Amino acid sequence: MTLHPDILKDRLNESHVSIEELADRIADIFNCPITIEDSNHSLISYSRHSSNIDEVRVATIINRKVPDKVINGLWKNGIMPRLLDSDEPVVIPKMEETGLGNRVAISIRKNNEILGFIWAHVSDTTFTSEENRLFKEASLYVKKFLLQRRKRRRKSEEGYKDFFWQLLRGDFWDSDEILQKAKQYNMNLEGNKAIVVINFSDVVTEQMEKHAYYLSETQVKVSVITRLFDDDDFIMLVRLKDDESPKQTLKEFIQQFMMKLTGQLQLQHVHGSAGMTYPSSQKIVHSYHQATEVLRLKNKFPEKLADVFLYEDLGVYQFIERLNEFQKKNHYHNRQIENLRRYDEANHTFLLDTLETYLKNDNNVYQAAKEMFIHPNTMNYRLKRIREVGGINLSDPNQKVSLFLDLITDKLD
Repeated sequence: MTLHPDILKDRLNESHVSIEELADRIADIFNCPITIEDSNHSLISYSRHSSNIDEVRVATIINRKVPDKVINGLWKNGIMPRLLDSDEPVVIPKMEETGLGNRVAISIRKNNEILGFIWAHVSDTTFTSEENRLFKEASLYVKKFLLQRRKRRRKSEEGYKDFFWQLLRGDFWDSDEILQKAKQYNMNLEGNKAIVVINFSDVVTEQMEKHAYYLSETQVKVSVITRLFDDDDFIMLVRLKDDESPKQTLKEFIQQFMMKLTGQLQLQHVHGSAGMTYPSSQKIVHSYHQATEVLRLKNKFPEKLADVFLYEDLGVYQFIERLNEFQKKNHYHNRQIENLRRYDEANHTFLLDTLETYLKNDNNVYQAAKEMFIHPNTMNYRLKRIREVGGINLSDPNQKVSLFLDLITDKLD
């Protein structure tokens, strides 16, 4: 193909060309069917084509979206990561298991945010180096359309982010003012909402940003209303469906988000959290503070809170530091715990550890014994000594709760 960039400009840069016409013109230039998708792989436009097309193109046009099995296949074959990370066209060989024929694709982005993709449905050949260059040039014209499309939803990018920060800080007291601002930026704040924070222990790179933005656009469990990076935190405002369990949905969303990030980027330390859900936009600030509090406490109690992602699942850890401060102020100490500690030190026993394991396992002798790798009879013997040495009544729920809390605060000193 010998096509000068100026000719490409003449064909694609006409102000009256629609996004549908643009797909046709790109297809004419490269002599192959073209598909233009948004960042969520929903169909924006597609070119005319002959009868010789694969089943994936047909399914995409009919459903207005790329089939999930195809996207999953692209991830499994390592193609999607390449597409997200590269500014160059990516060659995609035939995937017979999903019905996908040969493709050349390129991602369209603004900074590190994915706006969409162009897919060229090539036959048995790929692009030459010149065609790759022209394909990249063509993507710049599509980018203009996608930016205009997004601008209709976000009239001012900086103002849009400022509004989100105002919600996170709790700057608004008037619900009408929030609704007016939301309308200005085409932000739908209806329904139950929560803040989700994904924390990167490593320095956030452009690659991490690209993948995080992409994943936020492709979620199905929740609707991501808006999101931004704040240093090493990726903050998302999400809306939940009315017919779903908020706790379970949020937990699964966070776990899947983290799993995909760590799997795609080979990251070791990614943490996630969420605040409580609220229908009122004025309470977004509370959800934000709760989400960040979960991350802070997970960092302080990494083993105890390893499987905790939601603020409402923190249990006693929500107020354990305040309890510890109160105990210090009043010079409080638990004599029963002190008795057991002195006995353990003098006799090289493990009564205190046994008590904590027993209480943590909801007084289940067999489960506690299994965790400590001892026989249940040994566990029962130790519990008997705990009653005798510590002067503890393990049938008294008040004593057991107090002991459990004091064992936690004891580790904070």
